[in-house]
Amino acid sequence: MRELIKKDQLVTIVPQEFKSANKGKVLDVSQDGFRMELKYKPEGLIQNHICDFYSITDNGYLYFESYIQSLENNVVSIANPVKHRFLQRRRFTRVRFIEPIELVLEGVVHKARTLDISAGGMKIQTEENLNIENDYSVVIKLSAEQEIKCKYRFIRVERGDNGLYTISGRFTQLSNIDKMMIVQYCMQKEMENQNK
Repeated sequence: MRELIKKDQLVTIVPQEFKSANKGKVLDVSQDGFRMELKYKPEGLIQNHICDFYSITDNGYLYFESYIQSLENNVVSIANPVKHRFLQRRRFTRVRFIEPIELVLEGVVHKARTLDISAGGMKIQTEENLNIENDYSVVIKLSAEQEIKCKYRFIRVERGDNGLYTISGRFTQLSNIDKMMIVQYCMQKEMENQNK
């Protein structure tokens, strides 16, 4: 773990209950794991419950699962993970995500469907030639329980031979909790695909 996590490194903790996500700075690293001081009061973080951990390192975006060994005030001790992985070169993992979606601008609803998603943005397809200068309101349903509301800004629009417009765009006004929810969703889907 010493080559992955270093003193003063910033690490984000995401438990199953997303609203309890937290982040902090590494205080020290040992053979058994590491200790970190959390930025926020550790509400909802439970000892011995598996959490997802994310950190930006010299080698890329680090992801691993582990659990909190002990919790004292704002200092937590984290066990060494069994395994870890670096995410792909792009900042966030992108996965296939085929769902109907509505883009709303000034009360007007435009129908589209998503093709893929990451915590940074998504690719969609629509029959409409939409105005690229505006940010559209969207609601993304990851599951029956997980719904994300944010704005969507176009980056690139291509018209195919079939007359459909394929749009790549990024999310704006996306909360950190919602961003971590998408990251976790993408990681789970990618792992499911690798285990097929």
